[in-house]
Amino acid sequence: MIPPYRAQWESAALVAEFVAGRDAANDPRWADSDARDAAEYARWAEHLCGCACLQMALGARGRTAPPIHAIRRAVQAEGGYVEQPDGAIRGLIYAGAVAWLGAQGIASRIVLDVEADGIAAMVADGALLVASVHPAIRWPDRDPPARGGHLVLVFGADEAGALRFHNPSGDTDATRIDARLPPAVFARFFAGRGILIAR
Repeated sequence: MIPPYRAQWESAALVAEFVAGRDAANDPRWADSDARDAAEYARWAEHLCGCACLQMALGARGRTAPPIHAIRRAVQAEGGYVEQPDGAIRGLIYAGAVAWLGAQGIASRIVLDVEADGIAAMVADGALLVASVHPAIRWPDRDPPARGGHLVLVFGADEAGALRFHNPSGDTDATRIDARLPPAVFARFFAGRGILIAR
């Protein structure tokens, strides 16, 4: 089963524009996020890839996902985000997300030192992997400057062995919904860590 897709912005069709620099406060659907106002929505938008993955994970389990900022506040209360004195936002911190999932009755655990060619086996039984990748994974023909810094939801592999995943900041349908990359290509972006969500 393919999980329902969620972008980290409310208007998925505008992701390419947001990635290119459009002010997220101009998202016509910002109020659907449960943000207090457009300014709060814009401040957090680039930090909510993990919460979008949690929304998708809930949907994959047959649950109705709360709005993304409702999840963000609950995860933040578990230590999943830290607002620093200079205004910077740190997170998603995996332990907070795992605690929040546990409160929803969903078992999960942090995984480290994961090889990309082992991911298919990890999710073969219906498990999900919130995987840390570089956001440039939306452009798989480019070499990323680093690994990690963004989260995608891996939910399976196809007959050819390509990993199947949803990218909350994919800028086209092909890089957003049921994106597919061979493990060797995925590995160029993958930081080897994430959250494994049990079936």
